[in-house]
Amino acid sequence: MASDISSTLAEGRTSASSAKSTRREAETAEFAQAVLAGLARRPRSIPSRFLYDAVGSALFEDITRLKEYYPTRTETALLETYGAAIARLAGDVDILVEFGSGSSRKTRLLIDALDGLDTYIPIDVSESFLTEAARRLEAEHDGLTVKPLVGDFTRTRHLAGAPRGQKLGFFSGSTIGNLTHEEARDFLVNAAHLLGRNSAFLIGVDLKKSLDILLPAYDDDDGVTASFSLNMLARINRELDGDFDIGSFAHRAVYNDAKGRIEIYLESLTEQTVQVRARRFSFDKGERIHTENSHKYSVPEFQALASSSGWRPVEAWTDDDRLFSLHLLRCA
Repeated sequence: MASDISSTLAEGRTSASSAKSTRREAETAEFAQAVLAGLARRPRSIPSRFLYDAVGSALFEDITRLKEYYPTRTETALLETYGAAIARLAGDVDILVEFGSGSSRKTRLLIDALDGLDTYIPIDVSESFLTEAARRLEAEHDGLTVKPLVGDFTRTRHLAGAPRGQKLGFFSGSTIGNLTHEEARDFLVNAAHLLGRNSAFLIGVDLKKSLDILLPAYDDDDGVTASFSLNMLARINRELDGDFDIGSFAHRAVYNDAKGRIEIYLESLTEQTVQVRARRFSFDKGERIHTENSHKYSVPEFQALASSSGWRPVEAWTDDDRLFSLHLLRCA
């Protein structure tokens, strides 16, 4: 009997390891396809989701603590101030689903405000970051069941293993700003189906503001944001046999007034040729790779977007300086 149990446990560990390996291979294949296609097109671009490997996720956490980066501390203050009001308007919530959870620091405030919460489902592409955050939250909140879901939250179609109950979605950090307006609408439509009828959705949205405040948030004096941005090239070198000379590229953050967004680029400082997966790509001096957008909204603009995507605006909260907003929506 003991031998049978040991054999079963060993088989379980092997199966889990095999599944993890298969998932990593699939993620690497997806990354390779996106990079090779993105470098081959003009203008060049690589989707922003690939900034968030384990190294990138850790660097982004460093960004959130910078003096220039107002979104995290402002959103945190809004949750501290209005947590009780948010919980009251959200109603009896059984399940909290967080999209792109990262380290889940702000989530603690929301969990504390939600009486009767049974289950927390964080969705994130970084498995190591997600696992560690989930472990901490489960340890800190007695009786809370944490079900981490590794994946791209913009593509998640099913909440595997989720219990029945009233759901509240949480999408913090103005991450919705990384999506184009069309992508944001698609995401909100999918979230309505994912969370279900009468569910609620709490979303952090960055507001339009002076460039004197906006631009330093994406290009800090200490160069942390630049390191985060350049990690994309380092990741290509690590995972895809790339030979990028990181020092010959620079982080650039510009504001596109017509589209109401910050745009992030990696700019070649010289004429050069790089290799990725045995394919060669030539760069002119000044040529850029587009890696990220961060759209800014007024409160009415975002409410109009939500209304066109299957959601009814319930309430919006902003700080006194009108830097950031929190929106509570109800599935229509």
